[in-house]
Amino acid sequence: MQFNFHIINEQVIAELNSKSIAIQSVNDALDLLANANAHESNKIIVHKSNITTDFFDLKTRLAGDILQKFVNYDFHVAIVGEFAQSSSRSLRDFIYESNKIGRIIFVSTLDEAINKLSMINDK
Repeated sequence: MQFNFHIINEQVIAELNSKSIAIQSVNDALDLLANANAHESNKIIVHKSNITTDFFDLKTRLAGDILQKFVNYDFHVAIVGEFAQSSSRSLRDFIYESNKIGRIIFVSTLDEAINKLSMINDK
């Protein structure tokens, strides 16, 4: 996996750099975590376009399975994309609750993702 790295306040934020869907399964998410961890980062930015659409269909349970791995391994994740137009009320509610908790956040821009993740102090 390829990353762009953003270093803010001595924190390494790994941005997945892919032009295709890189996360289609829990194992793909675990690979992402391992690769980010190898670069001493526990903060990851993933673009919506890099995640299978099944992730956003909450009935598949893929989102819950993947995001639980991020939480279990103490990662913070920002998912960048346009979510306001989602027709699924359950997805909108899920995004709202996730953003409120703050471990997994859904944002509309890369700058917003970098800003929010850089404000989290793990030390």
